Amino acid sequence: MDVAAIAVSVAILGGVALSFAILIALANKKLKVWEDPRIDAVSDMLPGSNCGACGSAGCRAFAEELVGGVVQPASCTQLGAEDVVDIAEYLGVDAGEAVKRVARLFCAGGSHVSLRRAEYIGLETCGAAAAVGAGGKGCAWSCLGLADCERVCDYDAIYMNHYGLPVVIPDRCTACEDCVEACPRDLFEVMPVTHQLIVQCKSLLEGDEAEEICKVACTGCGLCATDAAPGLIEIRNGLAVIDYSKNELADLKAIERCPTDAIVWVEGQQFADMPQPIRSEVA
Repeated sequence: MDVAAIAVSVAILGGVALSFAILIALANKKLKVWEDPRIDAVSDMLPGSNCGACGSAGCRAFAEELVGGVVQPASCTQLGAEDVVDIAEYLGVDAGEAVKRVARLFCAGGSHVSLRRAEYIGLETCGAAAAVGAGGKGCAWSCLGLADCERVCDYDAIYMNHYGLPVVIPDRCTACEDCVEACPRDLFEVMPVTHQLIVQCKSLLEGDEAEEICKVACTGCGLCATDAAPGLIEIRNGLAVIDYSKNELADLKAIERCPTDAIVWVEGQQFADMPQPIRSEVA
């Protein structure tokens, strides 16, 4: 064994490693981007759930926008009033105001009003049922009632009532949109709680054909559009559609003559007048 050769090799490798270490240290010092230390502090004050309801990629990104003055603390839907004030005082900014956003279900076709043509036997998920047809329900646009939305909600903001319909609890909803993504029928939409006039139907059938498969289906009769403020509601493809850019014009007149109660005015949680939830811990 040539000890001298080994020593030379070790020396060369050590020299190369040292050179790279010096270069990396110099590069880090030269290229290092300064970061406001307040970002870490604010990030620690946020919920840390990374739900994305604020519109940012996560709590860290939201903290960066807060420090940069791009958004206001109240934009976080999971912060309590005191937490919003604490962050605002720490940053020396206005807490701001944000209209709470919640998930709304656009279907009222529970088991008590919606026709069932067959019994679905298979994997108990809405996604699976939708893949093989209507899951036994007569309406091809209705809620399948197999609780995919309830399972994906990390905040216990959704429960299934006795009619197999999801019920959203506004106080718990963070507008994270997980239920929107989970529903294969696209029946959920996240919107401001101030949008209280809701058409709880997405069926594209009209008249008697729609009502035959669901007693609370929108029949496209147009009475709501006639009674509402001009331009607030229009009948499109046999379905009443609300223009929420004119939400300030919405009132109870639009629901008074609906023959099927497909259009409703939501005061609190949807279907609040229905039986208590099956899940006792939410009741």
